[in-house]
Amino acid sequence: MDSTKLSRQLAREEFLARAGELKGLRKMIRHQLTNEGCEHAFVERMVLAITEACMNIIQHGYGTENTGSFWVEILSDGDELTFLLTDSAPKIDIATLQSRALDDIRPGGLGVYFIKELMDRVEYLENEEGSNVLQMTKRMA
Repeated sequence: MDSTKLSRQLAREEFLARAGELKGLRKMIRHQLTNEGCEHAFVERMVLAITEACMNIIQHGYGTENTGSFWVEILSDGDELTFLLTDSAPKIDIATLQSRALDDIRPGGLGVYFIKELMDRVEYLENEEGSNVLQMTKRMA
């Protein structure tokens, strides 16, 4: 995100690290992006990418613990949206984050592919508290 532009926070919400929480997550994203005037197809692409990223936090970050949570923050600078996903799961090895081969037909394993295809920029960061932060950025259509 261009640091010379002023960002406006559209939403910041905490979700439990459980698959059942994703319905509320999708509803929140749709509501916020629709209120920003984003087209339906654009909104649905963002919902897909963010849901995939959150499912990765739940499955691969927290695993079977079901005790953690994560934050989803949406920022806008007028022509670009930034989605910040923050969790306190154990650190991940960024080098191991990759999608399976597209010709390997089976369920699952395409989340990273969808995220990278649907977003303009994807960065893995760490904040002052040592949490995992996934920053995804997309120009508004």
